[in-house]
Amino acid sequence: MGMGHLMKSELLHSLLILPVPDLNATSSYYEEKLSFKAVKYLDVNQPHICLYRDLVEIVLTKSKLSEIQPNRVIHGDGYDGYFTGRNIENIYNECLASDVKMVKHLQMTDYGNSEFVFEDIDNRWICIGVKKI
Repeated sequence: MGMGHLMKSELLHSLLILPVPDLNATSSYYEEKLSFKAVKYLDVNQPHICLYRDLVEIVLTKSKLSEIQPNRVIHGDGYDGYFTGRNIENIYNECLASDVKMVKHLQMTDYGNSEFVFEDIDNRWICIGVKKI
């Protein structure tokens, strides 16, 4: 094939990698509160747990820290993860029903996203949003 037939490369997904003090505790939180499915790789050189929901994957790795310092503490601002989705109102309602700690309730932002922010078991702020305009 000539050069004109090469497939264009494109990025498709990113994974959220979260170092955590307790792999099983964080995994259980995401499974019970947010309906993620866990696949555990604990007997490998770098123990980790992969969490899956829909097209999203979170990789939990073991932190040497006993307590996580989220971005807003280290840097003064910022989320620790952002997921985009469809029909996020349904996910928002699931979170409310599971008593997930809400930082910002579902709202329209000044940059045109409908989004909400929750705080996970490790004090991280995770946002879920969708572009509306």
